[in-house]
Amino acid sequence: SEPRVIVYGRPGCHLCDEARETISAVCGDLGVAWEERSIVGDPDLERRYTDQVPVTVVDGRQHDIWRVDADRLRATLA
Repeated sequence: SEPRVIVYGRPGCHLCDEARETISAVCGDLGVAWEERSIVGDPDLERRYTDQVPVTVVDGRQHDIWRVDADRLRATLA
């Protein structure tokens, strides 16, 4: 099944690294499945997200861009 949280990013992105840490911690605490997907090599994702990465999607809806607020993410997933 599809994970509840997906983070779209690209390699070498420091904001993506920070988002990954926050999402991993929050989802780990709550037992929520998440996954990271690279936009590199996918023309649709590259066009859609360009320089807005990381983009966090929760339950199929865009939740955050650039930075992930742990408290906001936790509240959304609760």
